[in-house]
Parts: sequence; structure tokens; C-alpha cells
Amino acid sequence: MVKRGRIVAFFLLLLLIGSTIGVFTNPITKDIKLGLDLQGGFEVLYEVTPINEKSEINREVLLSTVSALNKRVNVLGVSEPNIQIEGDDRIRVQLAGISDQSKARELLSTEAKLTFRDVNDKLLMDGSSLAENGAKQSFDQNNAPSVALTLRSASEFGDVTEEVLNHPEQNLMVIWLDYEEGVDSFKEESQKQDPKYLSAASVTSVLNDTNVQITGNFSIDSAKELAELLNAGSLPVELEEIYSTSVGAKFGETALQKTVFAGIIGVSLIFLFMLVAYRLPGFVAVITLSAYIFLILFVFEKMNGVLTLPGIAALILGVGMAVDANIITYERIKEELKLGRSAMSAFRAGNRNSLSTILDANLTTLLAAGVMFVYGTSSVKGFATMLIVSIVLSFVTAVFGSRLLLGLWVNSRYLNNKPHLFGVKKQDILDINTTDENTEPPNRYSNWDFVKHRKKFFLFSGAMIVVGIILLAAFRLNLGIDFSAGTRVEILSDNSLTAEEVSEELASIDFEPKDVVLAGNNNEIAVARYVDDFSQTEIAEIKQHIEGKYGSEPSVSTVSPTVGKELARNAFFAVLIAAIGIIIYVTIRFEWLFAIAAIVALAHDAFFIVAFFSLVRLEVDITFIAALLTIVGYSINDTIVTFDRIRENLKRKKKVKTFEDLADIVNKSLQQTFVRSINTVGTVVVVVVALLIFGSESITNFSVALLVGLIVGTYSSLFIAAQLWLIWKHKQLSKPKKAPVEDAEPEV
Repeated sequence: MVKRGRIVAFFLLLLLIGSTIGVFTNPITKDIKLGLDLQGGFEVLYEVTPINEKSEINREVLLSTVSALNKRVNVLGVSEPNIQIEGDDRIRVQLAGISDQSKARELLSTEAKLTFRDVNDKLLMDGSSLAENGAKQSFDQNNAPSVALTLRSASEFGDVTEEVLNHPEQNLMVIWLDYEEGVDSFKEESQKQDPKYLSAASVTSVLNDTNVQITGNFSIDSAKELAELLNAGSLPVELEEIYSTSVGAKFGETALQKTVFAGIIGVSLIFLFMLVAYRLPGFVAVITLSAYIFLILFVFEKMNGVLTLPGIAALILGVGMAVDANIITYERIKEELKLGRSAMSAFRAGNRNSLSTILDANLTTLLAAGVMFVYGTSSVKGFATMLIVSIVLSFVTAVFGSRLLLGLWVNSRYLNNKPHLFGVKKQDILDINTTDENTEPPNRYSNWDFVKHRKKFFLFSGAMIVVGIILLAAFRLNLGIDFSAGTRVEILSDNSLTAEEVSEELASIDFEPKDVVLAGNNNEIAVARYVDDFSQTEIAEIKQHIEGKYGSEPSVSTVSPTVGKELARNAFFAVLIAAIGIIIYVTIRFEWLFAIAAIVALAHDAFFIVAFFSLVRLEVDITFIAALLTIVGYSINDTIVTFDRIRENLKRKKKVKTFEDLADIVNKSLQQTFVRSINTVGTVVVVVVALLIFGSESITNFSVALLVGLIVGTYSSLFIAAQLWLIWKHKQLSKPKKAPVEDAEPEV
């Protein structure tokens, strides 16, 4: 008898989930902070150096500098600044959504040291004499904009003005901002039309007052800006840019629209596939996947996370992780149904048998994401954060959510004798009276011999590795500025561009690039690369010219050689630590032979991606490492699923003596997991292809690396990892066991 109450509960839950998503999604997405690459802005890594020989850099000085920078950011009106101390002598500043990036960078790095000097540049008084918040924008006697200063001591100012009044040459008090000893000179600057000093006021009497007025060629905005800068305080250190990246607002807006559209296409195709392949369970998966996407956005917003372009890619890829857990469970349920079990029995057995597989697969991917978070910077950290959240929430929704919703249908007994609703054909169902624990469910791939041609696969992979080594030796990698240092300028135009045109345009302002690469559907994007890392002034100059010529602000990234070496070192350690972590985990959960086979397969996959990038000359940047670590996670995920089934089948087969016994177990395991492997990689490939075709050009290389890695990773899981374990396990079993040594009889 059908228990309709459970079906009603299902639809009530469906209504609750749907209404929650419908009501809260829009407010949540509006509150999520967007990163630089999605709304424009810039990021700068400063190296902090002492301001003079007497000072030193310590934690207190760094905190004081961060405080001063925060005050300056408030002057700019940036709502969500991100200023962090890194290491012992570095500060990273991220400002998203800022309109005038050049002005902001100048304001941040200005030391803001106010000094009062005579005409011979002798120091009379400095900014420490200024009262707290003692600067404000005002107007002089001629109603022109000026800056009014309030000093701490009237007597000190009286002494200073008396000294100027008695000066033998000129009775002028010169007010400087960031005077450079040995470089700046009043006598030289006074001959220029636009002198560097702020003003040179004539002193006609001793002034025992606390009020000073700086007059000059100010506008209201520039006078207000100077006043706020002085109130923010001078920096106790010098800041040198060693890494910077800036994204034009138009670039960010375009990237966001394209990537979101690509995500909608990819996720919609996954939903369609699940409905066609798994019928009612597929519908349940669509519900839980929708809840998963909503929960990710909700949690990310509550974490106050910053959503970046790679972060959106991680969210979309997370759908592939979530759907994998569903596919593993549903394939297990289908196997039980084919053995003639009831819907309820199959549901329970399928959930029980799939849990450890899903847990192992998710934990290994989580390990790779954690390493990425620790060793990544900026956008890669954002990608890792989103991937970690995705893995955790995909497990919750796919395991518990799907079981709850599908369980309501199963326990209602409506699905009894309706295997077609699970995507199982009646002719594939065995009579339960003729089956036992060793009976294999019907499988269309039961005649496939994955082990028979293992040597051919080993030879093929070996040949490809040799070819890859030759390619790398001949062409090497096309390293981006993240690893080789230099500058990258990305130009966006409303019209098609040519490399020659862009190169000539940049050369006309003495910025001839090393090379220019075109991108976009109509070659509307040009990427110019330089060997040198640009200064703040050079970046401002090139930005101004490009914006005037092509109508939108370019994106400029510059990396010093020091940072380039550090990024390369961190990338190496990230991959190495991820590999060691996986070896330890797989050894604990399985055995060391499984771990070594898994790592060999991962090294195989990573090398193929590297060789492919060398062949097609795609640029290797920091997001390439993120893609590589993601593939490590996905590939080990696939391998773990196969190994888990091998372990299960080993327990069933009580006696394993010959190579044929082991080969039979490996073959059966691969046959049983083949559909899951193909379906899972197929759904993720669909998403990656959507990102590649419809997504932003900024993550094209990232998407290509993922696509190649997914294909190679599936190949290695099916044809390399399990077969290696087979050979090594047989050798282990074939070793003669040492006979126990009997105690010798005591001599009489």
C-alpha cells in the first residue's frame, strides 16, 4: 500500500526549497563581494623598507603602516578594502571597484612627510607639529582653494617664523610634501613653472599662532585630498611595489557576464543529463544540486568571501563534484535492482556501499584544495576557498539531501516494481532466487578486458612521456610573468585589433612590447608582454594612453623577479605536498601499493598537461597551477573509486593466489565503475567546455588545462593506475614467505 503522506512531504520540502531559493538568491548575490577581476580594481604587493638608517622593520611598524594605509583608503571611499601583512616585510593591498586606479596608487605610496624649510632647505618643522586631524580644505583671502593647518604649539611656530624673518637671503617659509634630501632644492624648483613644493609663503612678522594656510595652484578637490592625506598621517616606512595587477572596470564586467552565462549553460546540461540517465533519482539530484548552488552562495556571503573569476569556475566545477556523489550512489542502487532486490532494499544497500567511496574521493580532493589555499595567492586563494566550500556542501547535499528526498519516495512504497523510474530495464533484472553474494549484476561492459592490453597502454604512455620530454627540451614552457617576471598589458577594444597595430601604438610612447597575442572572438583583445617590471609611473602612463586610444582602461600586471621566483617555488611545494598528503592518506585507508600506483598515475597526468602546454605554447601562469592541483584532486577521486571497488571485490573473493585471480578482480572492478567514470567525467567536461567556449578569455588557459587533465586523468585511472597495482600486487603475493625459525634444542 502506498503511503501518500511521504509523497506529500516530498512535495512540501520541494516547495520549501524552491521558495527559499527564489526569495533569498537575489539578495544574497547582491551582497557577495566581487573581486578585482569581476569589477575592476587593483592589487599591489609592497616591500616595506626602513625610512632611514636608524629605523627598523618590526611588527609594530607594519601595523602602524597598515593603519595609515587604511586611513588613506577611507579617503578614497573604497567600501571593502583588503590590506594584509605578509611575512616580515610585506603588505598586500587589494582595492576593488575603484574608478581612478592611478590616483589611488599614488595616494597609497605617497609618504606624506610634511616639512617646513627655509630657502636653503634647512628643516625648521615637520609633520609631527601638526595637530591631530589638523588639516582641512579652506579658501584664502582671494577665495581660492587652500589648505588650513592647525599646529600643536603656537610658541614653536613663533620660533620658526622668527628664524625665517631673520634669514639673510629671503624671508620665505617653504612647505614641502615628501622632500628628498640631496635631490630636491628650493632654488632649483622655484625656477620651474610647476615646482614640487606646496607653497612658499613670505614671512613679514613673528607669528605666535597655531593656524597656517597653504596656498597654491589648488582646486577644491586637490586641496581636500591633500588635507585628508595629511590627516591620515605620514608613512613610517618606504613602500616599493614588487607585484601588482590591475583590471579595468570594463574587463571585469565583461568577464562576469561571460562566465556566469557559461556556468548557466554547463549546469543546465548537467541537469538535463541527470534527468535522462537516472529518471526520478536524477530529478532528486537536480533539486539537491540547486540547493547546493544556493547554499554555496549563502555560506560564501556569510564568510564575507570575495568572489573571483576562478572562484566562479570552482563553484561550477563543484557541481561536477556534487553530481559525482549522486552518480556513485545511483549506480550502486541500479546494481542492486538488477540483482532482483526491492526498491527499499536496493536503496539501503546502494547508500551503504557508496558512502565510504564518496568520503574517500572527497577527502583527497579536499586535501589538494587545502594545499592550494595555503600556497596560493589572491585569486588562487579565492578559487581554493570556493573549492573547499564546494566539496563540503556537495557532500552534505548529495549524500544527506538526496537520501532524504529519494528516501521519502522509496519508503512510500510507490517505487515498488517500478525499476524504470531508476533507469533500469526489466530485461536486465535477475531472479533474486537464483543470485547469491557472488553474483554479478548485468553489465554491458562485462566483456571488456581492461587488463589484457595493459602492456600496450604502458607502451603508449611511455612513448608519450618520451615525446613530452623531447618537446619540453626543445620548446620549454611558455612561462607567464607570474614565474618569469615582467609586465603584462591586456587591451580591450570595441573593434578588431592586429598585433602589428598594437605593437606600433605602444612603441609610439616608447613601450615596445616583447610580443603581442590576440584573443577574443573577433580579436578584440590584445595581450602585450614585457620583460621588465614597470614602475608605478610607467603603469600610469601606459594606462592613460591606452584608455585614450581604445576607450577602456587596460588591465596591467607586473611581477618583480623576486616575487616570480617565490611563486615558482610555492607552486613546486604545493604540488609536492599534495602528492605526499595523498600517499599518506591512501596508504592509511587502503595500502601502500595503492598509494604508489595512484601517485604514478597523478605524475603521469601532470606531465601530460605540462607537455601539452609546451606543445601548443599556451602561457603558464599561477592559475595553471590551480588547474593542475584541481586535476590532481579529480584524478585521485576517479582512481579512489576504482580502488575502493577493487578492495571490496578482494574481500568477497576469499582466495587470491594466481595472477588470473587478481586480474579478474581488477577487470570486474573497472567494468563495474566504468559507467560512473564516464558519466562523471562527461558532466565535468561539459562544464569545462562551456567555460572554454562561453567564459571569459581570462580563464581560457585554466579551462584548457582542466579539459586536458580530465581526459588524461580518466585514461590513467582506467588503464594505468589499476594495472600497475595489479602487477605490483602479484609480485608481492609471489614472493616466497620465510619459514618460521624453530627454536634449536638445547645442547646436553
